[in-house]
Amino acid sequence: MQNAEAFAEYTPFDFTDGPYTRKVWRKGSGPAVIIMHEMPNLHPLVLRFADRVADAGMTVFCPSLFGEDGRIPSKRYMLTQAVWTLCVRREFNAWANGKSSQIVDWLRALARHAHAECGGRGVGAVGMCFTGGFALAMMTEPAVVAPVLSQPSLPLGKKGAALIDSTEAELACAKARFEAEDLTMLGLRFTSDKLVPDTRFAMLKDRFGDRFRAIELDDSDANPDTPFDPHSVLTWHVIDEPGSTTRSVEAEVIGFFRDATAPLAGPAPAL
Repeated sequence: MQNAEAFAEYTPFDFTDGPYTRKVWRKGSGPAVIIMHEMPNLHPLVLRFADRVADAGMTVFCPSLFGEDGRIPSKRYMLTQAVWTLCVRREFNAWANGKSSQIVDWLRALARHAHAECGGRGVGAVGMCFTGGFALAMMTEPAVVAPVLSQPSLPLGKKGAALIDSTEAELACAKARFEAEDLTMLGLRFTSDKLVPDTRFAMLKDRFGDRFRAIELDDSDANPDTPFDPHSVLTWHVIDEPGSTTRSVEAEVIGFFRDATAPLAGPAPAL
């Protein structure tokens, strides 16, 4: 099942860097935010979040990384796409081998392009689930200034529980930039989520200290009317009502992007 109406206000374009060409959906005006969708595809609830970022005065760039754009996913479709992406797609790395995914190079190039086009202090980036750690690995690109890791689920398995899918050099670069440029990052998860182990967030807190702001939610904060256990902080499990905890987290993330990417104030006019 598809929902083409979700893209009605978006402009698509193809972006190429290196060996990869991907479609990107663009909407809004103002500083850029790259929104990387979760497994299994760029579905309407990801676009609902993107719409709200755009409504807050930013330009959203939503790259299509895997799956069918606009499709409302079923459990079967999610499983099929997960197996295909894990086992066949070489641009993605899901395992605890000290590497980030090859597609991150393409995402860094997209960030440079978006910053050159939209201006502002820099670019925000949010990854979700399978792409959750990409925003941290993207910090080697100077244009990226506001990374958000929403339910970062890689690497998979017990061996990777206390790791994130970034290289040691990428982690060191991010830490140096956080200190030198006075930047921070956000991490979002439900505390019961087995795909985002306690040890992963503990590692990030230990590695980055106060530069890593963890937002951790209880199961009672999650929308119960979904086919999945609490996991997707900004999409499936949002209780879409004013005053809900998940809507407050959504507002905090949007405010983080707005504050971090806003143009620097210019010099005061001469009197």
